[in-house]
Amino acid sequence: MITPEYARTMARYNAELNRRIYGAALRLSDEQRRSDQGAFWKSIHATLSHLYWADRIWLSRFGAAKPPEVPITSSGAMIEDFDILWAQRQELDTVLIEWADAMTPDEIAGDLSWRSGATGRDMTKPRALLIMQIFNHQTHHRGQVHALITRFGEKTGDTDLPFVLP
Repeated sequence: MITPEYARTMARYNAELNRRIYGAALRLSDEQRRSDQGAFWKSIHATLSHLYWADRIWLSRFGAAKPPEVPITSSGAMIEDFDILWAQRQELDTVLIEWADAMTPDEIAGDLSWRSGATGRDMTKPRALLIMQIFNHQTHHRGQVHALITRFGEKTGDTDLPFVLP
């Protein structure tokens, strides 16, 4: 289904797109970043906070990070200071790259079981599917943030995978 190289490529793509998205968001005012723009998590700031939360929860399930201290319902407000959010995002992107770099085919095989706070039940799914979910979820929410950033007239540069990575 997937290979460790897929995870390595996507981890690097994730880190580069986060640099571009946060770079553009940092050129906006705090008021713009926090304004309710009608996205699922409402604002740029809340969406990026939720995305940081989600990456932490998934990486914790794979044993690569500590789980967040707040439930998913509070994930959009997990980190209120944008500069701190950006600093912690960069640290987590490094963890994500190191996790992907250490991945072996055996770590992709089999199932992963966890307790889902979002569904309130125990879940078991193929590890490969959940690794793809990490990267798909990032792309989904970064796309929302990209739309909000461009609504404010800011630019992020290319976001297409073939044009981002060497």
